[in-house]
Amino acid sequence: MCGIAGLFLKTPGLQPEFGGHLAAMLSVLSDRGPDSAGFAVYGTKQPQRSKFTLRGKSADLAAQAADDLAAALSLNLEPMLHDTHVVISVPLADDGRVRQWLAKDGRLDVVGVGSRMELYKEVGLPAKVAARFRLAEMAGTHGIGHTRMATESAVTTKGAHPFSTGNDQCLVHNGSLSNHSSVRRMLSREGLSFETDNDSEVAAGFLTWRMRDGASLEQALTDSLTSLDGFYTFVVGTENGFAVLRDPISCKPAVMAETDDYVAFGSEYRALAVLPGIDNARVFEPKPATVYAWEQA
Repeated sequence: MCGIAGLFLKTPGLQPEFGGHLAAMLSVLSDRGPDSAGFAVYGTKQPQRSKFTLRGKSADLAAQAADDLAAALSLNLEPMLHDTHVVISVPLADDGRVRQWLAKDGRLDVVGVGSRMELYKEVGLPAKVAARFRLAEMAGTHGIGHTRMATESAVTTKGAHPFSTGNDQCLVHNGSLSNHSSVRRMLSREGLSFETDNDSEVAAGFLTWRMRDGASLEQALTDSLTSLDGFYTFVVGTENGFAVLRDPISCKPAVMAETDDYVAFGSEYRALAVLPGIDNARVFEPKPATVYAWEQA
C-alpha cells in the first residue's frame, strides 16, 4: 500500500497556503498508510547557511540539546521547535562542526539538511502527524509527503519516509526493491552510510551517489531504471525541483494533475481532489519508465 503526495507550485500566490494543501492530501491518503507519516517542505533559501532538521526523543530533550549545541559551539541559534523535531540554521562554515558535535552528543538524530528543506516524520496516523508538526501553517514552494503501511520493516520513526541522504534532497517510495541489499553494499563502499534496512533509503542513496558524480536528477532517475530492480514509484524533492518516476511495469497506482498554478502527484485521484482549481486541471497517469521533472524558474 503506502500513499504518496507531492506538490510543486508554479506561482508564488499559493506559497502561504502550501502546508495546508499538502496536509489535506496526506490526510486523504491515511488509509493507504496508517502506521507513520512524513513530509518535506522547501521554503525560502538561506544563502551560505545550513538548515538542520533534528529529532529528539521528546520536545523537551530536543530543545535542551539544541541549547547545549549553541552553547558548546558559541553559535547564536534561534531553534524552531516542532514537537519532537527542532530546526536550526547555522553558517555554512560551521556545518562540519555541528555534525561532529551531534554525532558525539547522540541526543539528536539528523533528519535532513539543506539550504531550503525541512523534513519531519513520526509514527502515527498521517493527519495526526501533520497536526503535531503544524504542517498546515508552513509556507513553501514545493514538497513531498508519505503515508506508510510497513510491510518489510518495523514501524519506527527512522523507518518513516521521506528519506534524505543528501543536502536538500529527499525521496518517498511506494513499492519494493528486490536488490536493495546488494545496492546498499555497493553504496557503502562508495562512502554512503545508512540508518535503516529500508529499501527506500537505498533508493535515495543511489540518487545522491549519482548526483554527487555530476549526474542531473533526471539522469540519476533514468540510471535507477537499470540499477534498481523491483516495482516502485519514486517522488523526489530537491532544492529547486520535484520529480516523479515509475518502474517499467508501473503496477503501483499514480495520478498527476497540472494547472497554471501547480503540479501535483497522488497515489489516488482523491488526494488531488482537495486542491484548488482541480476541476480545470490536466489530469493524467504518468507513463512507465518516464521521468517527469519540474524546477523553479
